[in-house]
Amino acid sequence: MYSDLITFIRDWYQTKGIIPLHEPRFREIDRNYVLDAIDSTFVSSIGEYVDRFEQKLAQYLGAGYAVAMVNGTAALQTALRVAGVEQNDEVITQPLTFVATANAIVHNNAVPVFVDVNRETLGLCPAALENFLDQNAQKNGRGTFNKNSGRRIAAIVPMHTFGHPCRMSQILELAASWQIPVVEDAAEALGSKISNTHCATFGSLGVLSFNGNKTITCGGGGAIITNDTALARKAKHLTTTAKVDHQWEFVHDEIGYNFRLPNLNAALACAQLEQLEGFLNDKRKLAAAYEAFFRINEWGRFVTEPDGCSSNYWLNAVITSDKKQRDEFLKKTNESGIMTRPAWKLLPDLPMYKKCQTDNLKNARWLVQRIINLPSSARKANA
Repeated sequence: MYSDLITFIRDWYQTKGIIPLHEPRFREIDRNYVLDAIDSTFVSSIGEYVDRFEQKLAQYLGAGYAVAMVNGTAALQTALRVAGVEQNDEVITQPLTFVATANAIVHNNAVPVFVDVNRETLGLCPAALENFLDQNAQKNGRGTFNKNSGRRIAAIVPMHTFGHPCRMSQILELAASWQIPVVEDAAEALGSKISNTHCATFGSLGVLSFNGNKTITCGGGGAIITNDTALARKAKHLTTTAKVDHQWEFVHDEIGYNFRLPNLNAALACAQLEQLEGFLNDKRKLAAAYEAFFRINEWGRFVTEPDGCSSNYWLNAVITSDKKQRDEFLKKTNESGIMTRPAWKLLPDLPMYKKCQTDNLKNARWLVQRIINLPSSARKANA
């Protein structure tokens, strides 16, 4: 059965060589914009491409503001600080996510708490979140606190796994009832929507990533998205070393970060953003072909967009029947030059997060033994 899949993927990408999991796609416009930034000599964190990218990104998302940053991890770290997360606070997130989600919490000297995911969306499960809060949380005049640890629960961070949107309306409703801010980790979800609303725009703040393996890339890169003027100004201030605006004086009024996106990277980001709709169309065509293949070859459930959503299908995924089949699948495809990979190791199973509070993680543990990511590049060899 694996020979059929290998043939299908090779035919799609029209190559006999190694097929990567997700590679960037560059055209002449990308080179031209980067060379223009070089010619301008403004290659660091000041330049017209930074401003242009922020404006165009916010416009595309239908958001008030975008603050461009060096990477998605830095964006999430800053967003959590801007949202009010402080030392020894707790932040609720999911166990099935890239390690940067939890690392950004700890960079704020806060403590991650891991609550189970939903089997359909692969993201934070509203039912599990409701159950966790009912059992462990209590409100008082100073906020919402964990009855077991005594720490304040300062934020909830849902992550849109592989670009598939979480059930945000339910998560937001729960968060509002407990008076907890939502910071949306949309690192993988640029272009994904719930109804007509873009991911990254549901919470108080959202974050995106433009790493080399993302739907669009500028080598690194990330962004904070918000509709709140004060939060946007705070984020931009913190990420430019908290420097007070002045023509020549260097005065800094708090501890900030050197996290702003360089103009050289922003030039590439602008070019990539102009091509985003084409990338998304290509990726949806590939996802539809995968879905049809796995529907006929009934030996794995292809992960499709949740009802009412439009996913960017950043990484296509299939869920096998068990771990044995997953491991065989990985072995056969990788030996044939088709790059596939399992899901990340669950974060509370990593040594630095073993002591963090969790719920039963039933769905996450079931999924992590079965998920395989498939080649998902928005390109064909002749494109």
